[in-house]
Amino acid sequence: MSLNEKKRGFVSEDSRWFSEDSLKILRTAQEEVQWLLDRGYNMKSVIQFVGNHYLLSLRQRAALQRATSPKVEYDIRRNKLYPLEAIKEGTIHIDGFNLIITLEVALSGSVLILGRDGVIRDLAGLRGTYRIIDKTDKALNLIGMALKNLNVPEVVFYLDSPVSNSGMLKKRILDYYSGWNFIVNVELVPNSDVSLSAMDRVVTGDSIILNNCKGWFNLGTKIIEDYIADAWIVDLS
Repeated sequence: MSLNEKKRGFVSEDSRWFSEDSLKILRTAQEEVQWLLDRGYNMKSVIQFVGNHYLLSLRQRAALQRATSPKVEYDIRRNKLYPLEAIKEGTIHIDGFNLIITLEVALSGSVLILGRDGVIRDLAGLRGTYRIIDKTDKALNLIGMALKNLNVPEVVFYLDSPVSNSGMLKKRILDYYSGWNFIVNVELVPNSDVSLSAMDRVVTGDSIILNNCKGWFNLGTKIIEDYIADAWIVDLS
């Protein structure tokens, strides 16, 4: 099937909202967001208050929210982070939409955010809909190459079943990895956040899952840094 070229997560105004001049303001705003979060203020209220003060766009506010958490959460995530070399020691559990979309965004040249926890995240937003694009197979190939090089024995992708085309993506994943040197399974679940939050050896950039899972790998960031040299990464770390 031929797929039209599509830029996942591309917004033309990002060149202005994440320019060097804008980033100076954004980093100042982030320091204030961090200060308030560390004193127990609610994220939604903090982003609204600081965002209004600096007249930030919705995309800039989303970047702040995805890049910043209370410091206690950074410590929780850091203490549960496994070295990538440990991937070969057993099955890993991948937040499918989360990882694939982030890589599609990176391959599209759209903006990515490097957060203070060392995780690269996108601003695409799923909102219950997903379509396979020309970057999907490229993303799957990068995941496969990274996992092969790390000698993973088995992988399980978790996809949210209510999201449109989740069944189609499941088939795409299984077909694509047929014949690779590791076992691949795909689970359609009602809510991948709930499923993965109770698991160990997880791959995701989702903050809620990272705070609650037993242990995780920062595989997405590794893939982008190693394989997508021209990725547009806004550093808010």
